Amino acid sequence: MYDATTSPIAGPRRAARCAFALVAVMALGLSGCKTLEEPGNHYAGHTLIDPKEVHPILVSQEPATMSLTVAPGSRGLTPGQQAQVEDFLRHFRAADAGNSKLVIAVPNGGPNEVSAMRAAGQLNGLVKEAGFAENAIEVRPYPAGRANAPIRFSYMRYVAQGPHCGEWPTNLAQDYRNLNYHNFGCAQQRNLAAMVANPADLVTPRSMDPADAERRALVFDKYRQGKSPASEKGSDDTTAKAN
Repeated sequence: MYDATTSPIAGPRRAARCAFALVAVMALGLSGCKTLEEPGNHYAGHTLIDPKEVHPILVSQEPATMSLTVAPGSRGLTPGQQAQVEDFLRHFRAADAGNSKLVIAVPNGGPNEVSAMRAAGQLNGLVKEAGFAENAIEVRPYPAGRANAPIRFSYMRYVAQGPHCGEWPTNLAQDYRNLNYHNFGCAQQRNLAAMVANPADLVTPRSMDPADAERRALVFDKYRQGKSPASEKGSDDTTAKAN
C-alpha cells in the first residue's frame, strides 16, 4: 500500500504548509498591534495643537496697594515715607502706567486731616518730579473712620499666572503614535509667565514711540538736495585702518 508520509515529496510540502501557517499567524498578530489614531489633523506624526493652547498663560488684573500713616501735627511725609513713595512710583511705571491710574486716597474729617493735606501736597510734587502726567493720577478724599487714617495708594496691574505642570496621564512607553505628550511645552509656558517683566505685553503689544520730527525734516531736506542723508562724522570720530 502506498503511504503518503513516506513519500519523498511529503517533507517539503509539510514544511511549506508550516511556513505558510507561521506567516499567517504573524500577520494576524501584527494586525492586532495596530492602535487607533486620534481624531483630528496630523502632520509628520505630530498634532497641530500649539502647546500655548494646551497650556495657556492666564493674565488678569490685580490691585497693588500701599498705605502711609500720617500722624496728627506732623509736617508731612518723613524721608523714609518719601523713599517708599518713590519706590512705589517706579513700580507703577514698570507696570505700564497707560493701563491704569494711580489713585491716592486722602483721609478726610479725621484728627490728622491737616497733616494728610500737607502730605498730599508733597505727593503731588513727587509725582511731577517722577514725570507723570496729571491725567495719570487721581486724588480722592475718603471719610476717616478712625484716628490716624492712612493715605492709600493703589493701581491695577497685570499679573501672569503660568500653567500647572508635571501631569503625565499616559504612559509614554506604551504610546507608539509619536505624538506630543500632555506635558509638552508646559515648562516653557510656566517659565515665560514667571520671567516676563510686564505681563501686559502678553495681552497687547506696546505702541511705538513717536518719530523724531526734527530729524525726519533734516533727512528729507538732504534728500531733496541730492545729499547723503547719513550723519556726518565729527573730528573726534576715528576709524581703525589696517596696515
